[in-house]
Amino acid sequence: MTEHHHHHPAPPPGLAPGDFWVASGHHLCDRDEEGRIHATPDLWRAFCARPELMPPPEACDAERRLHAALLTDPLRAVTPAELAALEDPDARENWQVYLAFRDRVAAAPNLEAAWVRLYSEGVQGVPPLFLQMLTHLVTRSALEGVGDPFALRAAECLFRPQRAGIHQGATLLADEEVLEMKAADHGFGALGQLLVEAGAPPREVELDVLNEANAPAYFARSDAHDFALDIAEGREGQHGLARALEHFIRHMLGETVTIRPVPVIEDSDWTWHVGLDAEATTIANDLWHGKKVKQERLARILWLGVLDFAETSRVLPRVAGKPVYLAMAMDPAQKVRMKPQNLIAGLPLKPRDAAA
Repeated sequence: MTEHHHHHPAPPPGLAPGDFWVASGHHLCDRDEEGRIHATPDLWRAFCARPELMPPPEACDAERRLHAALLTDPLRAVTPAELAALEDPDARENWQVYLAFRDRVAAAPNLEAAWVRLYSEGVQGVPPLFLQMLTHLVTRSALEGVGDPFALRAAECLFRPQRAGIHQGATLLADEEVLEMKAADHGFGALGQLLVEAGAPPREVELDVLNEANAPAYFARSDAHDFALDIAEGREGQHGLARALEHFIRHMLGETVTIRPVPVIEDSDWTWHVGLDAEATTIANDLWHGKKVKQERLARILWLGVLDFAETSRVLPRVAGKPVYLAMAMDPAQKVRMKPQNLIAGLPLKPRDAAA
């Protein structure tokens, strides 16, 4: 099996064959005894090297100096005067926003705590790109040592938008960005492009669906995000999503849970639910309030799970011993944009001591 990762830096020596999501930057983090990860200066250099923060050709000298100084010493304090010296107001705002994010993350004891804190305290003004990069990192940390490709592929939904397709008994999730890339340059060439514009149907975009036979190839291909996942009832992906959420909740929120995928909400008077995305949240809320929900909206729910807590003393008394439903749905455009942060406020847990 050959690897085509020419654009990635060489993996560190002794890289385990089961490594995955190298592009997350997890090798630029230190891991402590608790398995929590910490940003190194190299991780912040990787943030500064993003195209969004690279000074454009027309950038002023002050911006070039600032960028160079932050590559040398990524955690250095930047004075208001230094920012005021930037001629371009957009550049000024970009750097202000980045430095505010950096300082909030650096103030937390580890990246996992930073992630929880950012969402608990509010992410207004934080670019979605930075939140996605941080979620990618902490999800990678939560899945350290997990060898099940179905759980890993399902966990990509926590930080990468998916497009859903339902046909022939399969409920497929495919990476939205990869689909768009493949559709944009799927070997059409100039002639093909003319045909597409003339209304000829473009070829279907081919993606491999993860299955038992090709699953071992997941690790080498994990950064390409080019496997589709079938989460239909009884399929490996349906259970993979449950496992991924178990690992994430345990690592990020310190709660051991068991999640069982179910085809429908089995309970006529259920007590508690968490929507894993905005769409599932509104549908489940409407159902819970006893509103009539049209069949086409109900059909947008792609996955349901029942969650049980190992430690019931941590659960709000009125929910203790009752099932907690998790729901994932697609929007009318068939996009699935998971919001794992919904689990922070959404699970029926008693408030923890501030020390946690």
